[in-house]
Amino acid sequence: MNWRKTTQPLLPATTAERKPLPAGRYDMYPFASLGSGRIQSGYATLANWMKGRNVILIDGYIGNDWEYIASSLERELTAAGVAVNLVYTANLMKPEAEIEALVAPFLGEKGTVWGRRTTLTLKDLFDSSKLDNIQIPATGITLVVGAGAALANVQAPVVYVDLPKNELQYRMRARTANNLGKSRWDDNQETYKRFYFVDWVLLNAHKQSILPAIEVIADGQWKETISWAPQAAISEGLQQLSQNVFRVRPWFEAGAWGGDWMKEKISGLNKEEVNYAWSFEMIVPENGLVFESDGVLLEVAFDWLMIKHAKEVLGADEPRFGIDFPIRFDFLDTFDGGNLSIQCHPSVQYIRENFGETITQDETYYMLDCKPGAKVYLGFQDDIDPAAFRAALEGSVAKNEAIDIEKYVRVFEANKHDFFLIPNGTVHSSGKDNLVLEISATPYIFTFKMYDWVRLDLNGKPRPINIDHAFRNLDFSRKGTRVEDELISKQSVIEKGDNWQLVHAPTHQQHFYDVHRLEFEGTVTVETVGKCHVLMLVEGESVVVETANGFRQRYNYAETFAIPAAAGSYRIINEGGATAKVVKAFVK
Repeated sequence: MNWRKTTQPLLPATTAERKPLPAGRYDMYPFASLGSGRIQSGYATLANWMKGRNVILIDGYIGNDWEYIASSLERELTAAGVAVNLVYTANLMKPEAEIEALVAPFLGEKGTVWGRRTTLTLKDLFDSSKLDNIQIPATGITLVVGAGAALANVQAPVVYVDLPKNELQYRMRARTANNLGKSRWDDNQETYKRFYFVDWVLLNAHKQSILPAIEVIADGQWKETISWAPQAAISEGLQQLSQNVFRVRPWFEAGAWGGDWMKEKISGLNKEEVNYAWSFEMIVPENGLVFESDGVLLEVAFDWLMIKHAKEVLGADEPRFGIDFPIRFDFLDTFDGGNLSIQCHPSVQYIRENFGETITQDETYYMLDCKPGAKVYLGFQDDIDPAAFRAALEGSVAKNEAIDIEKYVRVFEANKHDFFLIPNGTVHSSGKDNLVLEISATPYIFTFKMYDWVRLDLNGKPRPINIDHAFRNLDFSRKGTRVEDELISKQSVIEKGDNWQLVHAPTHQQHFYDVHRLEFEGTVTVETVGKCHVLMLVEGESVVVETANGFRQRYNYAETFAIPAAAGSYRIINEGGATAKVVKAFVK
């Protein structure tokens, strides 16, 4: 049985399996080294660590193959003469119908894209009497295995098996990973919706609550092996990252409008994929951090860094955002592809009241690359008639007919380094032949599509259209010349010196983040001033970042990296002959 449905390769389990890349080439598999002897490989080594203990709680993220993990450990322990008693948490949960009733209020209507962030806890899905009455033989070892294992009413060390979000979704598509407490299969949209609004929320809060009890952190993304490390070793690595610089592991997805820029520019991507629409460059809910020791790799969710070191990472902004990393970087690739849908995003009040989020999807489009003639759709024509616009949109849906969208929505030529501002409520879209660096607030699924060019998705189905949601949020005053005045950033040089200058690309007053661009030939020094900086090399070959602590790391063209507030200051050294340009986003 195919256990993951994707054209994308797995993260290599060791550095020996990944091809070394020259400076300037985008690296799909960035990692931070922990030093020698910190990460172990294989079930035999983990079983050896377990020997001599009476009970081990093997907790972790949804989507792990718990039966394979348990049977692999059982095989190794049995071979060493240790009797094994297996208890699966799936058998300790409430009946499926009861769980379905509990989560239903957070899932919205079936067939809709959004639910509401749950207020449940993971323990609410379990039968407390079963958690309290696990039978533990006096001899041998009992392994309590599965998500929620640490809820068992027994004192024992916890092994936490993490799983990257991209691999969870590949397993979901292959029907080898389902929602918590669920045996029947729903369509992928409904399964993902419950992951996002219920399962991930419960599991992230659970992980935070059991952190002191976790002795081992493991990575469950490979089928036949596992890598693991003492939590102390991972904690040291996270501490190092929180003081210096880090890059998460990106991942890539095809889409109805996707293009070929990333396919052509990024080594390691499967060239047989139909297209690449998105790259998740830095999105807390989706990305992971990879560590290395003696060539062995281990990935943990970005959440671990924020749970442990939000204050160091966010500095002065930690009281406002807590463990939620506020800024998102991702790519939208329409090179030789199609137009994005005509869309808008919810207001702060709307997203809070309807979806339980605390901040909304305020976006910007930074044009990393464009073909001649590329366009961005932004704001309304001066003579916009909301009723006529809605009637045209609804008629398009009813008749499956194209409309002249430029009759209603303004269109602008797009050029490299242009910067378009998209505060919530703004009608917008990227046209084809763009590579957009989307700099945004972290929420990323709350897109209200109004018009999708009468096309089908990659599965041959129409994508959902959300005219009602959109019209509850559209700002029809963003029209005519006000669009140029307010929604196209007026970039200007605000500081300069020998062979360098600092360009300010102002954002809209509704954006809580701002953007600078560093342009330099040699070296520039930057102070964090108590802020986290999210950066990308948007022109040039490669740079070396050196923090005040002496930590050095190379970053290549189009790679995203972050400097925590606690770093204090850092130098960026241009390794190429031409001027380097580095975009820097930070909370205002």
